[in-house]
Amino acid sequence: MANKDPIRVGVLFSETGVTSTIGRSQLQGTLLAVDEINEAGGIDGREIVPVRYDAQSSPAIYAALAERLIVQDKVNVIFGCYMSSSRKAVLPIVEKWNKLLFYPTLYEGFEFSNNIIYSGAAPNQNSVQLAEFMTANFGARVYLIGSNYIYPYESNRIMSDLVLQRPNSSKVGERYVKLDASERDFQLIMADIRATEPDFIFSTVVGDSTASLYRAYAEAGFNPKTMPIASLTTSEAEISQMGADVALGHFTAAPYFQSINSETNLRCLERLRKRFGFECVPNMCWEAAYFQVHIYANAFRHTGQDDIGQLLPRILGSEFEAPQGRVRIDPANHHTSLYPRIGVANSRGQFTIVREATRPVHPDPYMVTHSLGDWTATLSTLEL
Repeated sequence: MANKDPIRVGVLFSETGVTSTIGRSQLQGTLLAVDEINEAGGIDGREIVPVRYDAQSSPAIYAALAERLIVQDKVNVIFGCYMSSSRKAVLPIVEKWNKLLFYPTLYEGFEFSNNIIYSGAAPNQNSVQLAEFMTANFGARVYLIGSNYIYPYESNRIMSDLVLQRPNSSKVGERYVKLDASERDFQLIMADIRATEPDFIFSTVVGDSTASLYRAYAEAGFNPKTMPIASLTTSEAEISQMGADVALGHFTAAPYFQSINSETNLRCLERLRKRFGFECVPNMCWEAAYFQVHIYANAFRHTGQDDIGQLLPRILGSEFEAPQGRVRIDPANHHTSLYPRIGVANSRGQFTIVREATRPVHPDPYMVTHSLGDWTATLSTLEL
């Protein structure tokens, strides 16, 4: 007789705390995919049941809850984590128990684990393109601002290396702030920016303090037409916190924006609105959280089980038609082929896409053979 028992999976995101805006969107992307799979009959008639916890934006709580999911709740697969510090906290747990973590967030690269599938962008899928775009259009004197944890330090190092390869380049400043930084915490940095006059600001600020950074910039009277903020971490979700007027004219590099005008994306957004209304703000991390569940389910259909030894061979090399385009899990490094894009924030709180790859860019997390890939559209198409 066929096994019809429910399939329990771990779902571990931050529903509260300083990174909860993105965490809730990742949760909603995960739950939307689970609903779609279950409404279509589940996996061979078996329902997916999410075992869900709130990690409260704390790496220590992430680690404790990951252990609880594996030991007490008996799950083999966890979908979760936003900040790199949370992934680093969970990594030894899934390795110790030989379980699988699907990680739906852009990150700093330079990592491989047999127990992680990385569905967010590696540096060669966002940093390389952003450095090329900003230096070509604004200049190569950069000021770096980040939150005080591992991802901003590593991402700023990579961006510095990329920018300093350009003619007339320099790093004119590099500052870090606490995760719950307020607008006041950015005021001295704005004064330093006024004194150093960079061509652009590169932000790796995350969470609620993102809005504080952009408000402090606006309050300082700076002009994004001549000295914009460029980011890998400012998405539609952060714009919803700060307001479209504050974000207007600033740039983000990401594989996914809500404004992608494809049938797949528009259908997915319609299903999301039916499920959550306008409570969810789709963004790059939401999209990765969504498509990675479908990749898992498709692999499970072939194996009938989610033991890592059975599941991984079916995940690696697999493809899925995601809202950003057709993605593929690379068998060699567990990262995902994605579509780099550059967007500029517009007056509607969305991003106008000004550059995009015409083909998926292979993940190169160790930055060994990275290239810019194929681009279409130019800054002349920009409409704010």
